[in-house]
Amino acid sequence: MKKTLIVVDMQNDFIDMALGTPEAVAIVPRVKAKIQACRDAGYEIIYTRDTHGTEYLSTPEGKKLPVEHCIRGTKGWEIAEGLYIPGCKIIDKPNFGWPHWYQEVLEDVELIGLCTDICVVSNALIIKATFPDAAVKVDKTCCAGVTPESHEAALTTMQMCQIDIVGA
Repeated sequence: MKKTLIVVDMQNDFIDMALGTPEAVAIVPRVKAKIQACRDAGYEIIYTRDTHGTEYLSTPEGKKLPVEHCIRGTKGWEIAEGLYIPGCKIIDKPNFGWPHWYQEVLEDVELIGLCTDICVVSNALIIKATFPDAAVKVDKTCCAGVTPESHEAALTTMQMCQIDIVGA
């Protein structure tokens, strides 16, 4: 069975720049170790990257979250140093969830990254709905939410939708 690790939006703006949090900074070493372990185990690794243009503040999302972030080509848009494995696929997604997961072959999937309560939960739910027989899991120790409370709420939501929550 094909195993895939999806690294969601581990970008500078979500870690320690425009929308960063102490919790996001804290998971970086665990995320790096998880990526390496999965690579060593032969997993396919896919990265997502939140991607906006300079018109972000005039978009529907920008009107509800008026903080410029992940503007294509900026340092904030880049995947944090040391996390990207050259040659792995990067999906630039213009909003929370990538609606084109159906183009991938996903059988045994694990998601990690940021933010648990926005992009991780959105993508996990899309993947589970698209591939109902796939094993879908989220490592809670390699995720962080906007707040610790919303992180926990997202984990509960995913668990209720038959997504396995793993991690000590």
